[in-house]
Amino acid sequence: MQKREEIRNIAIIAHVDHGKTTLVDQLLKQSGTFRANEAVADRVMDSNDLERERGITILSKTTSVHYEGVKINIVDTPGHADFGGEVERILQMVDGVLLLVDAFEGCMPQTRFVLKKALGLGKKAVVVVNKIDRPGARPAEVIDEVLELFIELGADDEQIEFPVVYASGRDGFATFDPEERMGEDLKPLFDTIIKEIPCPEGNGEEPLQILLSNIDYDEYVGRIGVGRVVRGTVHKNQSAVLCRTDGSTANVKIANLYQYEGLRRVECDTATFGDLIAVSGLGEVNIGETVCDTECIEPLPFIKIDEPTLSMNFIVNNSPFAGREGKYVTSRNLRDRLFKEVETNVSMRVEETDSTDTFKVSGRGELHLSILIETMRRQGYEFQVSRPQVIYKTGENGELLEPIEFLSVETPEEYVGAVMEKIGSRRAEIVNMVSREGAMTLMEFLIPARGLMGYRSQFLTDTNGNGIMNHVFDSYQPYKGDIESRKTGSIVVYETGETTAYGLFNTQDRGRLFVGAGVDVYEGMIVGENPKDEDIVCNVCKKKHLTNTRASGSDDALRLVPHTVLSLEQSLEFIKDDELVEITPESIRIRKSILSKELRLKAENRKKQ
Repeated sequence: MQKREEIRNIAIIAHVDHGKTTLVDQLLKQSGTFRANEAVADRVMDSNDLERERGITILSKTTSVHYEGVKINIVDTPGHADFGGEVERILQMVDGVLLLVDAFEGCMPQTRFVLKKALGLGKKAVVVVNKIDRPGARPAEVIDEVLELFIELGADDEQIEFPVVYASGRDGFATFDPEERMGEDLKPLFDTIIKEIPCPEGNGEEPLQILLSNIDYDEYVGRIGVGRVVRGTVHKNQSAVLCRTDGSTANVKIANLYQYEGLRRVECDTATFGDLIAVSGLGEVNIGETVCDTECIEPLPFIKIDEPTLSMNFIVNNSPFAGREGKYVTSRNLRDRLFKEVETNVSMRVEETDSTDTFKVSGRGELHLSILIETMRRQGYEFQVSRPQVIYKTGENGELLEPIEFLSVETPEEYVGAVMEKIGSRRAEIVNMVSREGAMTLMEFLIPARGLMGYRSQFLTDTNGNGIMNHVFDSYQPYKGDIESRKTGSIVVYETGETTAYGLFNTQDRGRLFVGAGVDVYEGMIVGENPKDEDIVCNVCKKKHLTNTRASGSDDALRLVPHTVLSLEQSLEFIKDDELVEITPESIRIRKSILSKELRLKAENRKKQ
């Protein structure tokens, strides 16, 4: 068995917003990856538009830095639970992980999730307590929390002896002293990575094996497989066998070979065990497949990705405004795009339904699905989506099982009562409650996934925007009973036309409006929320009839209450089972599934009978 001391492969894992991408920025800068005068954007690894806008990492990305003759391959992973599938498969490519924990927030739900996956695969962990310069930082307590988490997750004796580095990713320094709030550079972190993370072991003379953990795409060379050389040596233009996940094989030729240098993919002629590489020329390659030597076909087992817990229907747009704004509007366009997504998005599922215009898409959570919707919308697709539904399972005894989420809520003390009341009505069970500095309270719950739908906006209202909530999938448990959904009704448009100030002025007393004047609307479209639990139909296109009569006060300018513009996520949370969200490149509209008032009433009567 040979060792490659000149290489280290690490993944950075953490809860969302604990500073992974910012730390990678500093590692790149301090290793001399950029020229001294080069202009570099903040969070340079978040290259996708949606990632930069939302300040989150959605897709894992690979980079490398050189430090004292050692090449450190770094994979930046997402922190949101909804993108856990990305984290799971990336761990296959590396030998160790940097577990980042916020010095103020401590261990959060996603910290538990990613650490559980890493320990299960036997990966060595280096704990980095980040943001030690943050006011209220409590590094010593956080290390105790991390140790408890390691013990709770069943870490072995070697894993539990984890090295600790204290750092500030924003200011670019690391130290071994938790009381030191300043430092010069990240040298302590670089040294710890080289000392503690195992180097790749293998044999360059054995038959080739490459495990593909990611897929990239290039307009010129097509699909590119990204993975790790597990065994042997690979050469450019070499013939090989692609072992597919369905058990079939295909003869392929490795057209181009790339390694990572900084942020760039650089062509190379050869790579050996332990290298993270990208390969083109493999044809219709998929995640989890193995490239083998032609003389020794031995596919590697691939990690089982956790199953989706939420599903929604993607439907061809059939509203009166269909085709006005979108470039891709047909069922064939929608079908091709969704099945293309599944090829690279391993934790997503797409199924065809009885209707050729409807596709059932399942994912890990509302954010997972809404990112797909937003991406398709920007690509010119036009379609409709239904309300998200949880995916139930049947237990061994025939009982109904539903997905349960581990929910962490941090809020000022004065809002604890309101949060407990609302969350209790959603069938949540409290498992932990801790008071923290600054009059903050941390509460942890187990709650049905369906109980979280539509709760985020309610939570922000109840805590005046001061609360923080995070959740991660926990397990499937017996059905907890009915949960009351939205208690308010919808304000539905009476006729197709353009909204007028007069029509809206007469409607605004009935509830909260979602549109302003001068907006095109159609019959059955939803333009507001009625505080009572019933839908009302209003004529928001009504014009004022002109007469010869003039009276003081009646001709004053109409004062409209500012309307609420719902985001995509808020729209998905708002709708009921008989409502849809219409998605186009320019608009997000909410509508009734059945647009005609008469047909809706007939459908309701049939349901009652």
